[in-house]
Amino acid sequence: MRTTMTSVAAACATAVLFGAINTRAAEKGASADEQALLKLEREWVDAEAHHDVVALQAILDDKFVATFGAGKLLDKNTFIKQVTAGAIDPTQSQELSGQTIILAGDTAVVVETDTIRSMKDGQPSESVYRFTVTYIRRNGHWVALAEHGVGAKR
Repeated sequence: MRTTMTSVAAACATAVLFGAINTRAAEKGASADEQALLKLEREWVDAEAHHDVVALQAILDDKFVATFGAGKLLDKNTFIKQVTAGAIDPTQSQELSGQTIILAGDTAVVVETDTIRSMKDGQPSESVYRFTVTYIRRNGHWVALAEHGVGAKR
């Protein structure tokens, strides 16, 4: 999901969940909230791929933070600057898989695998990351509050 993962480590989120937790793998029978979160995940990938700062600002909460591996904590503005830096890579693609969504009221956690493919020096390249993203419902809309990711093996 995150194009900077080839240069930074990966990102994962932590959250304190309240009340009963409903865990479901993302599938056909997903609830409206799960479907909205999956759509938002795809929009996030697209916003990064196209360096769409306006979309990223809407997807990420103003209090958003991200960490990659054991790296430095990034705030919303720093994260956006990093993922939109440099030229757009037309050979790059991202595939989200293995998505599990945990819902608890107005809090959601998405755990997923992000596979990034591109061409480097004329050779195919693939990087795989495991992400945990915490979302909150603010003013009736889901926004990303935190993300943490680490490199993963396929």
